[in-house]
Amino acid sequence: MTKSKRARYTIEFKLEAVRMVKSGQSLAVVSKVLGASDQTLHNWVKLDKNGQLNGPGSKPVSPEQMEIARLRGELARVKMERDILGKATAYFARQRE
Repeated sequence: MTKSKRARYTIEFKLEAVRMVKSGQSLAVVSKVLGASDQTLHNWVKLDKNGQLNGPGSKPVSPEQMEIARLRGELARVKMERDILGKATAYFARQRE
């Protein structure tokens, strides 16, 4: 029997996920885009609200790592927007036929 390994997320990843939820995106959408469960995201938002959100080991993070995390979050958002626009284009193209 193999023991499942829990995912470890950086504080930047968690903060970006919380930022996406706070900006109005639903937990389900953010969860799907980032690959974390709804419950995990809910817990992060709750911890952030209480000022208790931290990362694995809470070790210092370099500016490069922070930039990478920010860019990953932005990329996820842009991909989601692209997918929505593609679906809207297909929908309206069917309407014209």
